[in-house]
Amino acid sequence: MPVGSATAPPADVPRSTGLRTFSYGGGWQSTAALVLAAREEIDFRTFLFANVGADSEHPATLRYVTEHAAPFAAAHGIDLHELHRIKRDGSTETLYGRLTREGSRSIPIPVRMSNGAPGTRSCTADFKIKVIGRWLKAHGANATNPATVGIGISVDEIHRANTRRCEPYERIVYPLLDLGIRRADCPRIIRSAGLPVPPKSSCWFCPFHRLTAWQDMRRDDPELFTRACHLEDTLNTRRRDLAKDPVWLTRYNAPLADVVPTDDPLPFDDGDGTCDSGWCFT
Repeated sequence: MPVGSATAPPADVPRSTGLRTFSYGGGWQSTAALVLAAREEIDFRTFLFANVGADSEHPATLRYVTEHAAPFAAAHGIDLHELHRIKRDGSTETLYGRLTREGSRSIPIPVRMSNGAPGTRSCTADFKIKVIGRWLKAHGANATNPATVGIGISVDEIHRANTRRCEPYERIVYPLLDLGIRRADCPRIIRSAGLPVPPKSSCWFCPFHRLTAWQDMRRDDPELFTRACHLEDTLNTRRRDLAKDPVWLTRYNAPLADVVPTDDPLPFDDGDGTCDSGWCFT
């Protein structure tokens, strides 16, 4: 597949003529895209950051957006909008809040089931895609005049392009593919603009973390690691009450505190890598 071919819509899909936005996640690819937009190497002046919650996004990602990405965007005339999931009663719902709500039976994150398979993943659809979609429709996007939505998938992830369902009000494009940019190119692009390289973006409790990421958290941010262990315990307490099998935040079918070493170096951990899929707009 030629680089950039993933950006071409089918012939029967209306081409966008107006609104152009980039789905920003706060990680390497989308921050590199922000720099390229500032240089006018890609044609996006509006970036949308769907924040799944101050209690849910990794604190390091939120700090980066506040301290670096937002000021950089403003300095270069780019609108970086922070969006939230707003319920019908006007209140803000967070992903962590949904997970821990009293009486909730919903587990929208891909926890590992007792058979090792990941559970249902509705977090990205509910707290990222639909949140951005609501903003797009409020700003005029519709089936006859869809918005162009840029996603930060790089060449090394080209197999993940076009795996996301395209909604009628949007036309998804992959500008990093058009430019032949790989994930490994992103730190150089970011540093060239005088920005520090952001940490990997994700929710701090994401079950797609590699084991090495959990070990880093346990060593460098023990309080956050303890919160992740408590979340896992909370989910399993609820499941015991419902007479259901336990679920886990890793693929090792055991409590997080038991499977994440404290001192010993880890063997090679190939993990799933799914967290880098572009679904969460990294």
